[in-house]
Amino acid sequence: MTLPTATYRIQFRNGMTFDRACGLIPYLKTLGISHLYASPIFTAVSGSTHGYDVTDANEIDPALGGRAGFERLTESLAAAGMGLILDIVPNHMAASPENGWWRDVLAIGRQSAYAGHFDIDWSEPLTLPQLGQDFEAALDAGELRVVLDETHGNFALGYFETLLPLNPSSYGAIANRLDDPVATRMAEAAAISSGEDFARAMRDILFEGGDRALLRQKLEDVSSDRDFVKSLHEAQHWRLTHWKEAARHLSYRRFFEVTGLVGTRVEDPPVFEDMHRLTIELVRHGKVQGLRIDHVDGLAEPKAYLDRLREAVGPDTYMVVEKILGPAEVLPENWPVSGTTGYEFIAALSELFIDGGGLRRLDDAYRSLAGETGNLEEGRRLAKRLMVERNFAGEAGRLAAIAAGIFPDINKDEIAAAISELLIAFPVYRTYGDGGPLAWQDSAVLAATASQVMAQLDDRRALDHVLKLLEGKVDGDAAHEFRIRFQQLSGPVMAKATEDTLFYRYNRLLAANEVGGEPGKGPDGPEGFHRRMAERARLQPHGLSASATHDTKRGEDARARLYALTEGADVFVQAVARWREMNRPWLKDLPDGPAPEPNVEWMLYQALAGAWPEDFDRGQTQELRERFTDYAVKAVREAKLHTGWVDQDAAYEQAVTAYAAALISPENDAFLEDFERQLQPFIAAGYLNSLSQTLLKLTAPGIPDIYQGSEGFDFSLVDPDNRRPADHERLAAWLGQTGPIAKLQAAALKQRIVAIGLQLRQRQPDLFAKGDYLPLKVTGSRREHVLAFARVHKDNFSIVAAPRLMFGWLDPGVLFAGPEFWEDTAIAVPSPLHGLKADLVTGKTIEPGGSITIAALLGSQPVGLISPI
Repeated sequence: MTLPTATYRIQFRNGMTFDRACGLIPYLKTLGISHLYASPIFTAVSGSTHGYDVTDANEIDPALGGRAGFERLTESLAAAGMGLILDIVPNHMAASPENGWWRDVLAIGRQSAYAGHFDIDWSEPLTLPQLGQDFEAALDAGELRVVLDETHGNFALGYFETLLPLNPSSYGAIANRLDDPVATRMAEAAAISSGEDFARAMRDILFEGGDRALLRQKLEDVSSDRDFVKSLHEAQHWRLTHWKEAARHLSYRRFFEVTGLVGTRVEDPPVFEDMHRLTIELVRHGKVQGLRIDHVDGLAEPKAYLDRLREAVGPDTYMVVEKILGPAEVLPENWPVSGTTGYEFIAALSELFIDGGGLRRLDDAYRSLAGETGNLEEGRRLAKRLMVERNFAGEAGRLAAIAAGIFPDINKDEIAAAISELLIAFPVYRTYGDGGPLAWQDSAVLAATASQVMAQLDDRRALDHVLKLLEGKVDGDAAHEFRIRFQQLSGPVMAKATEDTLFYRYNRLLAANEVGGEPGKGPDGPEGFHRRMAERARLQPHGLSASATHDTKRGEDARARLYALTEGADVFVQAVARWREMNRPWLKDLPDGPAPEPNVEWMLYQALAGAWPEDFDRGQTQELRERFTDYAVKAVREAKLHTGWVDQDAAYEQAVTAYAAALISPENDAFLEDFERQLQPFIAAGYLNSLSQTLLKLTAPGIPDIYQGSEGFDFSLVDPDNRRPADHERLAAWLGQTGPIAKLQAAALKQRIVAIGLQLRQRQPDLFAKGDYLPLKVTGSRREHVLAFARVHKDNFSIVAAPRLMFGWLDPGVLFAGPEFWEDTAIAVPSPLHGLKADLVTGKTIEPGGSITIAALLGSQPVGLISPI
């Protein structure tokens, strides 16, 4: 297997096409990237902004340039000596009529050749939660109509722009009402043809002759017959329902809470083959060198899937999985992949750059104003209970029904309670039992969870029976289904409760509220980072190391700046108290009290501090204000305390939006002046944190992944803000700059460090792919302000020195502290690394010997990357 030395994530769509990506290749090559890492490229719903709503897994999206554009991209990459990693989506597809397989299922139902491709409960008609009100109300409002879908050549039930294909057996009823020759011929053809023959026959009838305009008018007339439209709806394989009903009742598995994404059954070999035909072709023909598997935890049998995929693409294809590891959790060792997409690396960075004492001071201040939301563990439990009992009530109810059928002697309510408490207490995304006993890691997780659940139940009989199902101790199809579905549900419950609820409620330190993070955990400092990296070198040395992705909660440099709040905790706490008082006139009195509440105010000041541009122009505030107010609305909806995506409180949202907008209003001059002034030392410390974490990502175990544009500074907010196109023209211009680092602006300096580190990895691939991780001892009075380690492989090595906790210690206008700050601090260098060395950041020579003085190394530069001469 040819391993990447560095990947560069490109978000296709939103203006990024294959041809535009071709134009970036010379820049990426110079930067030091070995592999372009592409977001999903297969055909998705019209106007998709992300590509995860795939409609055809075997077609490259024409909106991106189609197959021809893709070929141009792969040829350009090959000519540059670069590879391509594709993000593939095996767990779900778009539940849209644009999806040909889904269309066929809608029209033909369980008899469709694709009915088994989707995870559907066929004990009832297929539920389609697309209506803005209940069915009868939509019918009374005339929102449903019988139409001719001329694009596909069939009759459909139209709901605004959505055209749902009708069962061909319904065509006779339509023809009888219309007395139209075209409709009659369509009904006759429907009675004798199916599949492709049916579609071809319909198109022939429609386009060979007949008055289609008259047919459309007749359909419009018949659509006014409420009883006829209702009877036609009842004759379908599906039923339209209010979109809010999906939480309580849905007949298909969805991706998380997204009803527009239907779960697929890739555990079935024919479905696997159908969904991966083009992917496998591209790999085997040398067009694609790596695969990123989206949401692997959503699959019924992840290991079996990965084994099948590995067999199909061969041993030389680089593969990583999107998998969020919980505390102390490790990737199953028998998965045939190189590692994860790297969220755990972000967590390791946060624990290195957060100051423990300052975090405790923030905690005291936060708890005093946040009230009940300041209790993390209670908040986690409440958020997970909300998911189980409301957002995923239908899925939890289905589990209870399956278990009750297996154990008829156990009270169903007690079974439901046991299942709910297990889901609430589960500490990781899921276990991986499919057949036979659980692996030791999963068994330990389940045992610990069961012990915790016992305190919440009056009787453990139901729990014991549910545990037998999860442990694989009960035979039969129903038991197997229960086990699989529980495992597929525990992940979405965890994700939606933690990442998309708790992380918007518990706002003590937003930098710690990151995907894969644990905001309640105290920092471990250098020792903890060394321990994590040693484990990473042992368990997944070739997994991706991320510091930002399309799913992270904020840009990596915004997070780096917010780490510094823990160092200047007293300054920040006093500033927030002052800012709240200054902006009190913008609070809105609502029946439940002033809005936004103190917890949200605290959150908004942090979020604004993280996104604040250093070159802020008070005369040009519109773009930042729009981005920030959009973020504020998303944040309070995700929190689900006063408003939400399902039940929106317009008055509350308007109050929060007005307050957020006022913070960036040119009229709020006194606040803006104070905010900018107080932020300056945090900006400086944040810049240095950014440079340090960048160097660590480039050199620590794992393969560095650069998210588009983040080789420069990225202070974006959560998506969609972080999916805005990067300014690659500016980045390319920076890369061409020469001269000493002291003359570079901070963002260009970050890019220079990226290029230096990536180019070193290209020159010395074995050092980073196979090299040991060696923690280096730092001595002296400022030892807590430096992290140092070496990568060592045979006779080759590199030494890394990265400063930390530098708030208030930086010289004005520069991103380093002078030699006087560092005093006697030094890195102890083991004897194999004593030779003559050079710092790659500045080119200065490091004399041979058993130590490197930090004053000489970092007294005039931000970070150090040392290699032998």
